[in-house]
Amino acid sequence: MSTHHSHEHPDLARFAETGRSLYPLVVGVFVALLLISNIGAVKLISFGPLITDGGVFLFPLVYIVGDVLSEVYGFRAARRAIVLAFAMSALAALTFWLVQISPPADDWPNQEAFESVLGFVPRIVIASIIAFLIGQLLNAYVLVKIKERTAEKALWLRLLGSTVIGQFVDTLIFGFIAFWGIITGTEFVIFVLAGFVYKVLVEVVLLPVTYRVIAIVKRREPTYGLVSA
Repeated sequence: MSTHHSHEHPDLARFAETGRSLYPLVVGVFVALLLISNIGAVKLISFGPLITDGGVFLFPLVYIVGDVLSEVYGFRAARRAIVLAFAMSALAALTFWLVQISPPADDWPNQEAFESVLGFVPRIVIASIIAFLIGQLLNAYVLVKIKERTAEKALWLRLLGSTVIGQFVDTLIFGFIAFWGIITGTEFVIFVLAGFVYKVLVEVVLLPVTYRVIAIVKRREPTYGLVSA
């Protein structure tokens, strides 16, 4: 990359440097995983007696990336990413609603199909973003608070401890807003518990991967250890 200043060469095309931090990349992955999960959550899935939603495949990764943000960059940086993801989810919900209510072209026959699938998205996304906002903020807060006591030791403790609290609150709030009245009673309890246990188990199984990613990001961040949470 050229290091010449633009005022020395006013006729050259001008660009901004991106810096060496991985933070924007991690935030981008974080937001993308959430948006894809929200769309997938439209479909209820049955695995034998277990009922869950399509967000089950990617949503646990949202919390893992959230752990990377909190562990490496601190609570304030994680909170910025969480608020950004929340805002993009709200924008997605608004966009789908506007598309849904817009009059279809005369030769487009799929309006009912669109409404039957993505027409359910507003309730799902409202549930998801509220649950996500509260659950992720709790996850980040708990992780950072544990880290203040353990420093660089016992990473497993803060990863799992924050996940248990954040995922339980997230799953419970999401279930109530998104599916209460659609699934009730025992099915609802199974839905919440199955979703919670699954997400925590995914975190446990992927713990070595999370450890590795966190270590790589820490090594790539030249200011790690110099910034307070």
